[in-house]
Amino acid sequence: MNAEGATRAGQDGAQAAQAADQQAADPLGIQVEEFAEPGGFDLGSMLMGKVSNASYIEIGPLRIDLPQWDPIMIGGLAIDLSPSKNVVFLLLAAVLCILTFTIVGRTFKRMEAGDAPTGFANAVEGMILFFRDQVVRANIGHGADKFTPFILSLFFFILYMNLLGLVPFGVAATGSLSVTAALAFLAFLWTEVSGFRALGPAGYARTIFYAPKGLPPAGQAVLLLIMTPVEALGKLTKPFALAIRLFANMTAGKILIFALLGLVFVFADAAVARWGVAGGAVLMATAITLLKVFISFLQAFIFTMLTAVFIGLIRHAH
Repeated sequence: MNAEGATRAGQDGAQAAQAADQQAADPLGIQVEEFAEPGGFDLGSMLMGKVSNASYIEIGPLRIDLPQWDPIMIGGLAIDLSPSKNVVFLLLAAVLCILTFTIVGRTFKRMEAGDAPTGFANAVEGMILFFRDQVVRANIGHGADKFTPFILSLFFFILYMNLLGLVPFGVAATGSLSVTAALAFLAFLWTEVSGFRALGPAGYARTIFYAPKGLPPAGQAVLLLIMTPVEALGKLTKPFALAIRLFANMTAGKILIFALLGLVFVFADAAVARWGVAGGAVLMATAITLLKVFISFLQAFIFTMLTAVFIGLIRHAH
């Protein structure tokens, strides 16, 4: 073996020993994630790492790898059920919803007749009564109370997912289009099934195959050809708008916050300008974060309110 080969072998051996020591010291698979390029800080890579889904969870400069399972084959379709960071925080939001209603339910169970709840239970009761009276009953009408549990569950689930994105090292699962599309599909199913049950097969069919009465048969046939695809597309555009609106609002705010904070590292080598950039970026990021708290509530409310509106419209369609 020549000198060059011996040197290369020694370097490979040192790297292998270093990797083995790191694995032995870190059996949980926690790794430090680098966003820097050889030429300096890479703002684009940092932003993509923050807003995209991944098979790991970031805690500051650390990275915790999540377990990965073999895909399940159903025919020729491979279904990967391995957890991702969006799935972890989605499940965490579901747990928070269960805890919220469990705590409030036990509080009301311990109360005597005529007692009024206080604290957290009082705040949740106020939100429940507001949604029941001003959102569900106002938009759905007769028989609306049976939709209240679904609307409330949808609101709190979306709200907790939004707010978890504001927690240090947290992730807003609603910043994933897959999550918002699944929520919109669930709202679509509730809307169409409730409309079918309220109108019956013939009445539901008229919400798709529309031909105004009072026209001659030829006119009805023409309008039927024109309006049928329009009505069918209208049923699909409603959940599509719900998914895109929630996804875009939650993703845009997150990108803006991290882009502002990334400017601190971009201008880290500047002599004087770095202090002004750092101060301005932190102040603006703080203001946008406070604004995102309001947006988190607003987007959860808009999603659930529009779902109630769509249910009311199809149940009372003529």
